Amino acid sequence: MSTATTPESEGSADATASRPARLIQNEATTEIPVHLLFRDDPDPQPVPVRPTVVARRQGTGEQPRVRRPVQAAPRPAVPRADPELTERRARVLPGAAGVLAGVCGVAGCAATTWWAGLLPTLAARAAHLPLTPGAGLEPAQWGAYAGAGALALFGFGGLARGRTGGAWALGLFGRYRGTVRRTGLLWVNPLLLRRRVDVRLRHWRSEPMPAADGNGVALRVVALVVWRVRDTARAALGVDDHETYLRECVEAALARVPVDLPGTGRAAGEATGDTLTRLVAADVAPVGLEVFSVRPVRVEYAPEVAAVMQRRQLAVLDARHRATVLSSVVDSVEDTVTRLTVRGLVALDDYERKALVKDLTVAFCAGRGES
Repeated sequence: MSTATTPESEGSADATASRPARLIQNEATTEIPVHLLFRDDPDPQPVPVRPTVVARRQGTGEQPRVRRPVQAAPRPAVPRADPELTERRARVLPGAAGVLAGVCGVAGCAATTWWAGLLPTLAARAAHLPLTPGAGLEPAQWGAYAGAGALALFGFGGLARGRTGGAWALGLFGRYRGTVRRTGLLWVNPLLLRRRVDVRLRHWRSEPMPAADGNGVALRVVALVVWRVRDTARAALGVDDHETYLRECVEAALARVPVDLPGTGRAAGEATGDTLTRLVAADVAPVGLEVFSVRPVRVEYAPEVAAVMQRRQLAVLDARHRATVLSSVVDSVEDTVTRLTVRGLVALDDYERKALVKDLTVAFCAGRGES
């Protein structure tokens, strides 16, 4: 038996060796060896992407087509902020330097006056200075006067007082030069243009602005915004009026967000306020403003729909009142009839029971109406 099985096994081995690898092939795909689909390679090598040739369909006469790999569209570059409109610290000196320069300039002017002999006799004697014969103002004295006067002007003209909650945006010939947030006595270049910026936390209450609820009913909303200036360069140079720009951003946010009426619940109002805060904060961030909260403090119907909505609310309240009264009357009638029947005070058939229920209902409704 072993002799018979040996040739068969050898024949099957030869057939396996001579048989080509099985392939997956159809009309729309290329040939892929089966053993490549189940290869367990922990670190496969990258395969270069080449144009794929799709075979033509049999019997159609269609020519082979080349399918090129689809390349992803390049992403647009994110615009960067203009470095000229980004807040940076300005170079300033302590106020003592300006005072010292101003005093030196004044002293230089006095010395030049004495040098030119223009100092009065009484002033010279009071200062214990020797009298000099005055020859008038010569070019040297004029130059000394100019230098001392310029030093005094620059020294005293550059003095400034920094306050808490305020800042200066400095500019020179239309170009931003930095921001001063320090407090106390400072010396700032007098040639620089100073623009005061309030960086304190502020509250802004808007006027009634148009809005709409979830059903599209016109509303009037008064919003309270808590905000401050975060970047003085963008806030001072980006917009003219902060409150005007803030009002426009709030109006744009109200046009996109449905506002809930006051009676709809506290959670709905908080959700509306959070959504408005997120939208307004994103709109004002490019101009250097920071918004902490936007809350609708008063919501009312627009004048053109106020009368209609008021009648509608009155009708709803009247319907609720009627339903409440009817339920109370039905419960009272049922309790009365049940007690009379259970205690055996009356024996009623169906006709008599209906008549009693009718009379009791009319009586209770009349009594409710009079009360």
